[in-house]
Amino acid sequence: MARTKKTIEEKSIWDDARQMLRKAERDGVETAWDRLEHQTPHCNFCETGLSCRNCTMGPCRISKKAPLGVCGADADVVVARNFGRFVAGGSAGHSDHGRDCIEALHAVAHGLTQDYTIKDEAKLIRIANELGIATEGRQPLDIAKDLSAEFYANYGSLREELSFSCRVPEKRKQIWKDLGITPRGVDREIAEMMHRTHMGCDNDAANTMLHSARTCLGDGWAGSMIATEISDILFGTPSPRKSMVNLGVIKEDQVNILVHGHNPIVSEKIVEAVSDPELVALAKEKGATGINLAGLCCTGNELMMRQGIPLAGNHLMTELAIVTGAVELIVVDYQCIMPSLVTIGNCYHTKMVTTADKAKFTGAEHVKFEVHNGMAQAKKVVRMAIERFPLRNTNRVEIPQGPIEMITGFSNESLLAAMGGTLTPLVEAIKAGKVRGAVAIVGCNNPKYQQDHCNVNLTRELIKKDILVLVTGCVTSAAGKAGLLVPEAIEMAGPGLKEICGALGIPPVLHMGSCVDNARILQLAALLANELGVDISDLPLAGSSPEWYSEKAAAIGVYCVASGIYTHLGHPPNITGSSVVTNLALEGLDSLLGACFGIEPDPFKAAELIDQRIKVKRQGLGLKP
Repeated sequence: MARTKKTIEEKSIWDDARQMLRKAERDGVETAWDRLEHQTPHCNFCETGLSCRNCTMGPCRISKKAPLGVCGADADVVVARNFGRFVAGGSAGHSDHGRDCIEALHAVAHGLTQDYTIKDEAKLIRIANELGIATEGRQPLDIAKDLSAEFYANYGSLREELSFSCRVPEKRKQIWKDLGITPRGVDREIAEMMHRTHMGCDNDAANTMLHSARTCLGDGWAGSMIATEISDILFGTPSPRKSMVNLGVIKEDQVNILVHGHNPIVSEKIVEAVSDPELVALAKEKGATGINLAGLCCTGNELMMRQGIPLAGNHLMTELAIVTGAVELIVVDYQCIMPSLVTIGNCYHTKMVTTADKAKFTGAEHVKFEVHNGMAQAKKVVRMAIERFPLRNTNRVEIPQGPIEMITGFSNESLLAAMGGTLTPLVEAIKAGKVRGAVAIVGCNNPKYQQDHCNVNLTRELIKKDILVLVTGCVTSAAGKAGLLVPEAIEMAGPGLKEICGALGIPPVLHMGSCVDNARILQLAALLANELGVDISDLPLAGSSPEWYSEKAAAIGVYCVASGIYTHLGHPPNITGSSVVTNLALEGLDSLLGACFGIEPDPFKAAELIDQRIKVKRQGLGLKP
């Protein structure tokens, strides 16, 4: 099959991306879109989930000619095994992020670091009280010791349920109990998933898929939720603030440092270091007017919502940011970081610095960040960036102009504060049909799609229908660049949503954080369900990841569905080789969990699917559709 080369206009909807794609072609730089072309067409067995490499009797490919693997596994078993391992990887990613956060809180509590402190003592006490930890008359650090121990226990094998199961509506907990999928421990479920999918273990596709749900619930209600809550405790709970987005945030006359990845433990120290007077003076000595820090992907989201640091872009902008020729250093922690950044950096003067032993990149320089040396390492990294400024080739610098303003940082705490400390105004707006429902649009970019076409158009269509949209992760950049994250965007919304958002002074699209912060949305859904005395599955809610690509995104989708939230995906996981698994995902889970997946690549059709779902849920609550 002949490969079809996409035009630059077909690759992205954004002017800044298109400008840098043209520059990349002139500079002879290969991007993700080029590599996708080289990899097309893809293996049909892999795309449908029908290839198995779980033992060396194979590898096996299931087909009409050979319907069984060497061990006797059929298409349903092979697909379920592959999907189980896929979401176990995603659950491990977000949950290991959570473990790193626990380690930081433990170090602070036990006096093992002076570089990190508790920024939100009120939240520390509130979370501790919620989990039954004594707080009266106790010092914050003593409370933090007990809280970190409580969170550590969520990763083991001794419990029957997770700490934050206290947030789950009773009706939902009963569904989990009846199905045998109550999550017990993050590592326990992941390890069991790997065991079940070993040859000679679980060979019942539906049973394997149910444990996939259990594994992902451990991520959503423990790993990710713990990461979110500890990040707020250590670095501050986000509140609405202004920031800027697109490649125009890169400054031609300054030392430019980009932070990329997911864990704020590194980036928060970089924020402090770039303001160090000695380092600012050194930057000026080298010919720069100052030091400019910007974010990429979820680390960018973390800094933006707490510090107002500008966001250069999302997943498919990471390579293009380097193509500007004006980036001295890109500092990464882990997840969603393309190895190509090292190669592209070598085409210019950009150095890539890694900071986590679990995420080293060949050709990058490794500067290990630990809780006891974060500030010293941050200053070292910033100094490295400054030293590279004189190496910049000014003839190769081209920076797109015109960054876009946006409002960021809507935590559940800030939302409740905006409504007077109670959910009553939101509940009344839902009952009146002024806010017909809410949809979380989350996840990634995928070069198979025109960048952000689905993310932006789905968002626009939903707010027209008086559906509030919540965004996290890479969709944040898309919504911001589209002008949807400012109060003026209410002019694009339906009359009811326009009225409510106008009265509150908020946009119709709310940024709630990085991809682990989808746990905020889980908590908000549970709060609404408990307020109304119903299950989460009864609410007019939906989730969507239109341009997803990663194992983490699949895990998020599964824990949303398992929590009772209908979830739209732009394309299916690699499961279509099994009718059993596919039918379970698209229909069967609805009867078991009260929610299922919907697949639709067209954002306009997807908006209609979601709208119909919200109508049904409103009618079920006795409300006008």
